[in-house]
Amino acid sequence: MYVVANGWEERFEARFRRRAGQVGKQPGFVRMDVLRPADEDIPYVVLTTWEDEAAFNNWVGSEDFKLAHQNPLPKEAFGSEGRLERHEVVISARRED
Repeated sequence: MYVVANGWEERFEARFRRRAGQVGKQPGFVRMDVLRPADEDIPYVVLTTWEDEAAFNNWVGSEDFKLAHQNPLPKEAFGSEGRLERHEVVISARRED
């Protein structure tokens, strides 16, 4: 989660737009959603879904991960320190067609 400072939103989103196709090439990757907050002082959420924990861990240890996270935005771009949260799906619902 990232609380992005006012005026930095476009640059923050642009970084993900440029790299979205790269993470999609990783073995075990399912999807990525970057959620923009609808209200002030709420963090952006970058949600990635992986086939399993091993696929996620392999990505985190990959050269692509290092490349994606080099040259970060400056500290003033964020209202607070970003953090990684990991969750397991307990319930998932989808529309039935």
